[in-house]
This record gives sequence, C-alpha cells and structure tokens, in this order.
Amino acid sequence: MTTAVKDALRDLNIQLSLLNRRFGGRVELRDVDWTCLDLVNRHGPLSPTMLARRAGVHPATLTGILDRLQRGGWIVRERDPESADRRAVTLRGVRERNSELFHLFSGMNGRMDELCAHYSEAELEVVADFLRRTGTAGHESAEELIEPKLIEP
Repeated sequence: MTTAVKDALRDLNIQLSLLNRRFGGRVELRDVDWTCLDLVNRHGPLSPTMLARRAGVHPATLTGILDRLQRGGWIVRERDPESADRRAVTLRGVRERNSELFHLFSGMNGRMDELCAHYSEAELEVVADFLRRTGTAGHESAEELIEPKLIEP
C-alpha cells in the first residue's frame, strides 16, 4: 500500500505541475514566479531574504523574479520602517489582483470542495495530517539537497 501512496503522490505532483504551468501561462507567470507570489500572499509581508530562503532561490535570481512580479502588478516593494538600513524593503502582495487568481483556480477549488464533501471530519483530519507530514518530508528532503554532502573515502 505504501507503494500505491507514493505512486499516487507522483501522479498528483504531475497533475499539479501541469495545472500550475497552465495557470501561469494564463497570467504570464513562470512557475518560480507563481511560487514566490503564493509565498508572499500566504506568509507576507516578507523580506526578499526570507522569500529567497522559503522559495529556495538564490538572491540574485530573486531580483529578476521580483522585477517581473512588480511589473505585472502582483507585488509592491515597500521601505521597511522598522529597519535601520534605509535600503531594506518588504514585499507585499497586491490583494486587488487576487480575484484574478481565485477565478482561474475556481475549477480546482470547486472540485476539491466536492471531493472533501465525501469524507467525514475525522477522515479529513487524517488526510490533512498526511499532507502536512508529506509537505514536511518534502521540505526536509529539499533542504538536504542544498549542500552536496561529501562522501568520506
């Protein structure tokens, strides 16, 4: 059964990647742009350093991503009044643009609502716990790949 779960997660990953690519094509966002925008919308406001860490991108790469998101009207860069460094900025999502995102994801959100309606609260708690733990496992696995580990001879 464990193999069936892993296979189902691989299939889910493929389908969500396809959905995200098609979504990105509609709003002219690259996959990494969409990831960064989602992080800012969900966890923001964020500093560029914190966003780079959460998204797993190099700060130099992030500059181009932020430029595209700002040009597209998805985020704003604001001076951080709390910082002693006058160059420090905070990233904030432009909430007025979210209705466009919600519209594009309405099909998936509706299907998820229908799907969840077939499960009891207790079953949904198990599913949510599994997905959170899967997310943690993915995060930990991604962190392991940041620095190549040297193999001792």
